[in-house]
Amino acid sequence: MAIRDDFEVVAGQVRAGIQRFALGLLVLAAFGAMLVGKADTVLVEHARVLALDLASPVLEAIARPVAVANRAIADLREFASLREENARLREENARLLAWQTAARRLENENEGLRGLANFREGPEASFITARIVGDSVSAYVRGALLNVGRKAGVAPGQAVVTGEGLAGRIAEVGENSARVLFVTDVNSRLPVLIERTRERAILAGDNSPQLRLTLLQSVAGVQRGDRIITSGHGGSFPVGIPVGEVVETSEGHVRVRPFADFSRLEFVRVVDYGVTGLVGAPAPPPPAPSAASGQRVKP
Repeated sequence: MAIRDDFEVVAGQVRAGIQRFALGLLVLAAFGAMLVGKADTVLVEHARVLALDLASPVLEAIARPVAVANRAIADLREFASLREENARLREENARLLAWQTAARRLENENEGLRGLANFREGPEASFITARIVGDSVSAYVRGALLNVGRKAGVAPGQAVVTGEGLAGRIAEVGENSARVLFVTDVNSRLPVLIERTRERAILAGDNSPQLRLTLLQSVAGVQRGDRIITSGHGGSFPVGIPVGEVVETSEGHVRVRPFADFSRLEFVRVVDYGVTGLVGAPAPPPPAPSAASGQRVKP
């Protein structure tokens, strides 16, 4: 018993001494390691590699259950999100089915009204796809150069559209090239309609990413999110081509964000809504021979 007590007393004194001089011992150990590293880099490298070899199996054994637990937690979260996504898709599907029913009813009603009114569509539009081969974007101009021209049937005033909406119109035409004037150009003026209220206005560019809606009868009736479409006035474009969306209605000014993303334009469609067709337009049927022409008409 006395030996045990003496050992505990000595151990406590050693522990107290180590705790008292721990900082100094750590500093000396660090300096010693630095000196050894400078004196024999190969030995230190071997010791480091050996330590890594000994520690890697332990770290891998520790990391394996942690990775399994992380995967299990991720699977549980994904399962919960899938349930929420499934519920959302079911609700969205129900809404789409309701919209489909309404759209079919309106389509049938529209067909009936067209028949009663003896309505006829305008001339079928023809188009050609063109590649943008050069940008004419500067502080004063917003446009682009296309690789199609007069030989392909391109003419000034034709619409240039993307998959999202109207991008601009043909301003100048050469034999094999054409220049597009974007709707954001300061020289662009486009008669438009606010789709929700059917109010007419003029959409003007100012060389900024957004457009200005001018000559409105009442700015108070315009709301954020209203779609802007062409009005068909002026004879250039038909009614209903989407142009942009209202994003700001503050201080009596209405700003419109165009649907076309001009920073990513690579291909566009040049559309002709007039009587002169572009290459690729359906050809008109040949005239029927008459008796006056000296040709025999087959029954």
